[in-house]
Amino acid sequence: MVTEIATIRFTDERVELAHGAGGKASRRLIEGLLLPHLSNAILDELGDAAHLEVHGAKLAMTADSFVVKPLAFPGGSIGELAVNGTINDLAVSGAKPLALVMTLILEAGLSTSVLEREIAAIADAARRAGVLIIGGDTKVVEHGKADGMYITTAGIGTADSRVHLSPTSVRDGDKVLLSGPVGDHGITVLLARGEIDLEADLRSDTRSVWPLVNALIDVAASGVRWMRDPTRGGVATALNELARAAKVAIALDEESVPVRAAVRGACEILGLDPLHIACEGQFIAVVAPERAQVALEALRRASGGEGATIIGEVRESPAGLVIARSAYGGSRVVDMLVGDPLPRIC
Repeated sequence: MVTEIATIRFTDERVELAHGAGGKASRRLIEGLLLPHLSNAILDELGDAAHLEVHGAKLAMTADSFVVKPLAFPGGSIGELAVNGTINDLAVSGAKPLALVMTLILEAGLSTSVLEREIAAIADAARRAGVLIIGGDTKVVEHGKADGMYITTAGIGTADSRVHLSPTSVRDGDKVLLSGPVGDHGITVLLARGEIDLEADLRSDTRSVWPLVNALIDVAASGVRWMRDPTRGGVATALNELARAAKVAIALDEESVPVRAAVRGACEILGLDPLHIACEGQFIAVVAPERAQVALEALRRASGGEGATIIGEVRESPAGLVIARSAYGGSRVVDMLVGDPLPRIC
């Protein structure tokens, strides 16, 4: 039996930090306030990138913004994050990234050495990913108004005709694949702020996932149903969005979800769920069961995909829910992120 998913209404009187966290509050803002005014056939899909045809060319476009604090953290910085984050939204929509347009919002008083460091990081990340920075804009705001630097981006890519991704393609029995450990980025940035007396040997996982996505498509194109990078709100929020859009249930094997010991330990101390913590270099794919094993093997052969695993499967009911099974035979409902326990992480 298919359960009807309730229409979202936006009743909040003010915008709060939680509205930008990627969880329930973000969903209320987007689907309850923004979408009713801006609705159209492309936007209503609420994908990470929009696909459109221009004079016969199938293109993908996306936009993003980055307000991470601090600007630099172990394993990356705001400049590198801006490139990789934009590329990844294109990649998980089934598009090869080609080029980015980038806008810099700079705070008066920002050290020019910091600015040059981030421009170099942008250039290096773009070179490694094989994309061009083809334009942009620069604005300067008053001291104290931008935490040093914000970056906004727009990305364009070519849609890969081998795949047709949509929540409506997801079927009972499909397998849920994850490319690697979760939570590295969110916990790394949190600890880099120095506000919590914890030490851990962690680095952000920021990287382009296009090589992994391409390897997956090469061997399992016809069986790839849906993909998403679990950034704000983590794996839990991405899968809840899928369950709601596809009107299916996602059954997770919680023990199969790879989490580094340092991330798990920090989450236990802070009362956080690793499934809610942001990743910036991983992605989730739903693959037809007959193609799941070959897809998994392809990911594990690809550089950086050695930790890929199957973490669950799609079921018909209870529609709209993500259910996690423990090693002890119990189960729990894994909800979307509520609130914003880790603000300003991307």
